[in-house]
Amino acid sequence: METSQSVVPRTPSTTAGHAPAAECGGPPTACDVVTVPARQGLEAVDILRRGAGDGVGPVLHDDGCDTLGFVVPPGTAAAWDVPGSTCTETDGRGLSLNLNPEPPVEGSDWLLPPGEADLATDPAVLRAALGEAARLIEAADNCR
Repeated sequence: METSQSVVPRTPSTTAGHAPAAECGGPPTACDVVTVPARQGLEAVDILRRGAGDGVGPVLHDDGCDTLGFVVPPGTAAAWDVPGSTCTETDGRGLSLNLNPEPPVEGSDWLLPPGEADLATDPAVLRAALGEAARLIEAADNCR
């Protein structure tokens, strides 16, 4: 399993090296997972769900509610560059997007299960939502 973690922020308009979101799904599933702190992830989910036509794919949370994992198209890990997050390539190991699946990782559960969400979240849309979420959190923290 490969992991990409960002240290230098970049803001390209597209994400190179990923398949379109519509191609992520159907057995065997080979989607990547972007993991973020829960607070930023929950803000991003709200932003994505309010968006005009830009959907959010399945989202996992850990039992401690410390992190959220967004299912993204395969190949996203190779170009992921968002500070404070990681993108893990799954190669389909342990990740099934069948309707009503069991969570793919012990100690996790679905926040947005497959079947109730789009097949995968577009990485460029997720990048923008995570950036907006970080700005909202910073603004809220600075108001204290």
